[in-house]
Amino acid sequence: MAFSPWKLSSQKLGFFLVTFGFIWGMMLLHFTIQQQTQHESSSVLREQILDLSKRYIKALAEENKNVVDGPYVGTVTAYDLKKTLAVLLDNILQRIGKLESKVENLVLNGTGANSTNNTTTSAPSLGAVEKLNVADLINGAQEQCELPPMDGFPHCEGKIKWMKDMWRSDPCYASYGVDGSTCSFFIYLSEAEIRINFDNLYKMMSRHEEFRWMTLRIRRMADTWIEAIKSLAEKQNLEKRKRKKILVHLGLLTKESGFKIAENAFSGGPLGELVQWSDLITSLYLLGHDIRISASLAELKEIMKKVVGNRSGCPTQGDKIVELIYIDIVGLTQFKKTLGPSWVHYQCMLRVLDSFGTEPEFNHAHYAQSKGHKTPWGKWNLNPQQFYTMFPHTPDNSFLGFVVEQHLNSSDIKHINDIKRQNQSLVYGKVDNFWKDKKAYLDVIHTYMEVHGTVHGTSTMYIPGYVKNHGILSGRDLQFLLRETKLFVGLGFPYEGPAPLEAIANGCAFLNLRFNPPKSSKNTDFFKGKPTLRELTSQHPYAEVYIGKPHVWTVDINDLAEVEKAVKLILNQKIDPYLPYEFTCEGMLQRMNAFIEKQFCLHQVSETGVLEKNPKCVGCVEGKGLARVAYDKFKKVLSLQAELSLLGRIVFWREEGFMIDS
Repeated sequence: MAFSPWKLSSQKLGFFLVTFGFIWGMMLLHFTIQQQTQHESSSVLREQILDLSKRYIKALAEENKNVVDGPYVGTVTAYDLKKTLAVLLDNILQRIGKLESKVENLVLNGTGANSTNNTTTSAPSLGAVEKLNVADLINGAQEQCELPPMDGFPHCEGKIKWMKDMWRSDPCYASYGVDGSTCSFFIYLSEAEIRINFDNLYKMMSRHEEFRWMTLRIRRMADTWIEAIKSLAEKQNLEKRKRKKILVHLGLLTKESGFKIAENAFSGGPLGELVQWSDLITSLYLLGHDIRISASLAELKEIMKKVVGNRSGCPTQGDKIVELIYIDIVGLTQFKKTLGPSWVHYQCMLRVLDSFGTEPEFNHAHYAQSKGHKTPWGKWNLNPQQFYTMFPHTPDNSFLGFVVEQHLNSSDIKHINDIKRQNQSLVYGKVDNFWKDKKAYLDVIHTYMEVHGTVHGTSTMYIPGYVKNHGILSGRDLQFLLRETKLFVGLGFPYEGPAPLEAIANGCAFLNLRFNPPKSSKNTDFFKGKPTLRELTSQHPYAEVYIGKPHVWTVDINDLAEVEKAVKLILNQKIDPYLPYEFTCEGMLQRMNAFIEKQFCLHQVSETGVLEKNPKCVGCVEGKGLARVAYDKFKKVLSLQAELSLLGRIVFWREEGFMIDS
């Protein structure tokens, strides 16, 4: 049989081409789909996951409305929502990262475009800072931080090194945002320890109209305060201080007190208490402590709500609400009434602002009762050194003090020494009634110089016609007036105010009136009811004793010859400005820091009742109930030995002084 060759017909060729094309098309389609799937996996799947997550959350929330939440309840619960939210959060973080990158590029491009000459301030180099993404931070990577200049803070670099090794040693560091990064160390050290700006304090105080005068004072003195905290940091190691929770309750500013101190601050009212409170608050803030300020019963209850209503008297468990409480006598009564039996657990934390002080025999309730002392301000049974005074007039209490304000700005200070002193005096008395029966005294002064005043209001009944009255002046204007003045004239009242120190700091001599007999609760209405028997020998005993001539001249107002002699001597000498260190911002900060870090609590007093911490006490009596009594009064104490037995104390002598032991 003969072989016949295979012939490719058009029909067979068409079938072959169709089959081959189909196979090729399928392979191409498969390849295309595979490539598209790989390209869209990170975006399409994410969208699908997000969509499914949203649907899953809605469905799961609906199904488990009433199920107890938690990771160990044994069923799928709302707890799973938290895990699902991680997907949503990651998506958000990535979007934020992209936005940050775009903004950063815009900033860098803008900086380059705007830099036209060498006088333009260059931004810190971003290239030196390591940029980390979200995943790195989650995995424990640390962000690098550029530190600003540390001039004025010589211990800062050492603190950062210490924090690097020790930040895990106390959980409180983490609670303030410390996470192990250099940035967090710097933020903590600049904000949680000493502070160098007042933004948060201004915000805190702006909530109260009653704080307006104090806020203005703090703002005027802000630069001086900042320089003071920097200077103190150079001289004194402020490291390793515990940041304390501190309550500041100004009872005298509450509506319930009935006083109008804040309302009258701009119209000639007393300012001594506001001066001291503003300086205390500023010191606590700059030293880096957590402060909460209260000026109403509602605020006090809100801050102490954890213990309000605890009628059992048992200590409250958990973290302390506060560790120190600065308060006044009015606030002390409010505090005790608000807390009820729980208040006993806070007695040791109390620091009571008490301008004229509380003597131990008024503080000790049983002894005060036995002596018939009738005062609404005593019988608190605190340690006498828990009472903080305006001036250091007694070793029984603690000297808090205040700051003599410098009202001038930097421009004023440059030119203030160019001001020529005039032959004039300025009378210390903002109220017309203070001038009553003082004309003969002022006439002597007017013989030698002009007499000026700063009396509020239109009533001038007791003011001699020759007086040039400026009315109530701003702090800055008063500063310039004092710099033009040679003599600051006391009228005998107010007692122990801050103004004479301000005048002395501006180079004035202070004419201080002597009291004979001394003024006390026995002969002066102003002191009646106050928990002290202290006798004032002059209008300003501190200036008389601790400053003296040539800055302070103490005279008898009824001895006009003595007054005239003092005025002549003052006019014949040049008196330089003088300000005791303890009344500067730095002195106040130093003193406050020492009190906070070192001052005892009641529990630290020895079991015997003897305050052993002052072994060098000369001519004094010490004890838990009586504290110290000046030697010149000790003879009276000896004659009252029977009464002292009421306190369970035995008086004995030792070389350094008289002591009282239990």
